[in-house]
Amino acid sequence: MTVSASMRVPYSPLLQQFADPQVILDDIAALAKSGDFTLGRAVTEFEGRVIAMTGLPHAVGMSSGTDALTLPLKALGVGPGDEVIVPSNSFVATAGAAAVLGATPVFVDNLDDFTIDPDAIERAITKRTRAIIPVHLTGMMADMPVIADLAWKRSLWIVEDAAQAMGATLYGKHAGTWGIAAGISLHPLKMLNVWGDGGVTVTHDANLAENLRLLRNHGLESRDDAVCFGWNSRLSSLQAVVANHVIQTLPAAIGRRRANAAYLDAALAHLSPLVQTPIHRPGVEPVYQTYILRCERRNELQRFMLDRGVDVKVHYPRPMHLQTVGQHLGYKPGDLPVAERHAQTILTLPMHEFLTDDDLGYVIEQIEAFYA
Repeated sequence: MTVSASMRVPYSPLLQQFADPQVILDDIAALAKSGDFTLGRAVTEFEGRVIAMTGLPHAVGMSSGTDALTLPLKALGVGPGDEVIVPSNSFVATAGAAAVLGATPVFVDNLDDFTIDPDAIERAITKRTRAIIPVHLTGMMADMPVIADLAWKRSLWIVEDAAQAMGATLYGKHAGTWGIAAGISLHPLKMLNVWGDGGVTVTHDANLAENLRLLRNHGLESRDDAVCFGWNSRLSSLQAVVANHVIQTLPAAIGRRRANAAYLDAALAHLSPLVQTPIHRPGVEPVYQTYILRCERRNELQRFMLDRGVDVKVHYPRPMHLQTVGQHLGYKPGDLPVAERHAQTILTLPMHEFLTDDDLGYVIEQIEAFYA
């Protein structure tokens, strides 16, 4: 396919996704007239939709994906003196969820599919370990059967970071259904997105769900009776209105992303080993929150693509164990070689449901032109 060299391929789909927001604005106007702003009907409706999609019995709307990960750790008693095993190749919120509670994040390496290495988890377990946070990075599921078996044998909690993986499955089980709980982000660039911040925690445990409802709302059992100290981590009713619309479009969006990923996989295969497309493990149905290549001369390729209008990114350019926030933990370069190698070689292409065949063709042509 030959396309115009003047094309631009944006990374974010938001302008296209919400190009005609009137139906959402109509529901927001109805919300304004109702005054049902705090933990209102829209929040309850959204939680019900998440329950229906994941098959879990409980969903608790939160003010952010970070709170959706932090509050279940708090409810499980994770705190000072405890260790929580996390992958270094992730956004800061994963480790931060443990650190803000006074626990110590223990960073481990990842596999070439960008998910946490189960063998590294096992080596990192100590008598202080309380929990594991596997991250379903890029919308690819971590090896949850192995991780779940390991956690069960060591009596450890699993709280999944499913921020990027709403709708992903492993052997037919949804992301977020393998551990005691999971945090899902509703950030504008996530699979299930809203017009600001938001999140939702899912769990199969009724007691945990009840504790989460208390913790997100100042510990209030009723308007005038607080039974514990908590946070203001409520999902906004306004954001829930947006989420109720977006979640209905999610299956189609996921299907289109999977088709786009398959197209890129096939078209770029001949460039291996200069370019390596995402690894596919048996049983995993990813959602492609991001589509990440491992490539030679990454920095040069990144500049080349940007100069030609393809909005590429790097997720993430510096592993958490080498960032300033983790210096006190004593990690040094070379400790987690896979994460460090990926930080130098990965490149994220635009990946969303609004990409056209021309967009994909243009992206492929530019990558081929660079390596030619």
